[in-house]
Amino acid sequence: MGQPLIYLYEQMKEEQVETIRQNAPDYIVIDATRESPQMIEDDIEIMLGWNKDLGQRLLDSETSRLKWVQSISAGVDTYDLDHFSKKGILLSNASGIHSISISEHVLGVLLAEFRGIRTSIINQAKKEWTRENISYQQLSMQKMLIVGTGHIGQQLASFAQGLGIQTYGVNTSGHVTNGFIECYSHKNMSRIVKEMDIVVNILPLTDDTYQMYNERMFLAMKPGTVFVNVGRGPSVNTNDLIHALNTGQLSFAALDVFEEEPLPYNSPLWEMENVLITPHVSGLTPSFKSKLLTIFTQNLRQFLKDGTLAKNEIALHQGY
Repeated sequence: MGQPLIYLYEQMKEEQVETIRQNAPDYIVIDATRESPQMIEDDIEIMLGWNKDLGQRLLDSETSRLKWVQSISAGVDTYDLDHFSKKGILLSNASGIHSISISEHVLGVLLAEFRGIRTSIINQAKKEWTRENISYQQLSMQKMLIVGTGHIGQQLASFAQGLGIQTYGVNTSGHVTNGFIECYSHKNMSRIVKEMDIVVNILPLTDDTYQMYNERMFLAMKPGTVFVNVGRGPSVNTNDLIHALNTGQLSFAALDVFEEEPLPYNSPLWEMENVLITPHVSGLTPSFKSKLLTIFTQNLRQFLKDGTLAKNEIALHQGY
């Protein structure tokens, strides 16, 4: 067994790699994006980013030293959490990095629809000067249900309230959270969703949230509800969503994530006038690597001190 390794699967700047080396002088830091060094895979103790093939080999190895993985995303539904739990491997995510970007995205797509901007863009492409097909509403005083009241949900609520939107939240227990008029538990969501004008999904993908937006949930909403999904695609039953849009149960949907990505060329969603499609871009964030490094180095210092993590540790049995 050799010197323990920190394996960087996510590309970092040279000065950022050097920062990691300085914080972990007893480790060999492998920058996988710049070099293909000879190494013993089982000596990898820490991974930044996730190489699926290599990661699976480490999970299957009886002699692997892997103890902690820092994910580069907020969602961790692509990880084998049961395997992590059985082997006692820590997992942390990048929660908090994307909160401003996703919040701005949600308000951007809503303003594009409510103020007729989306229709104007279409008219511009056809060189048509017309107001006849432009509908407009005010976001102010709309009731928005934010499903998921973590970092992103709280940031969105703060921004939304600045526009006069009334913000309500849904979380696991219904506990009160800053920025919300009132919060409800998941089990009570279908009872209160009928009072909302806008429903925004920000939930991670778990067994409990898989296809939670189905025919039953859409029918529980009041006719004409606006739906935004910046959480996970498989939380939505696509066929039921299309039916709700066709019948007017939903008046508009802004979708950034989908059950299948890329969205298939033959999906009816592409041609629906009451749908705005973005290609999973809501979380794109300036200076992402610097913000990720801040989380990683905080966790690294704590891990080297006592084997625990300072922030964003995933509760493996919950999936978030």
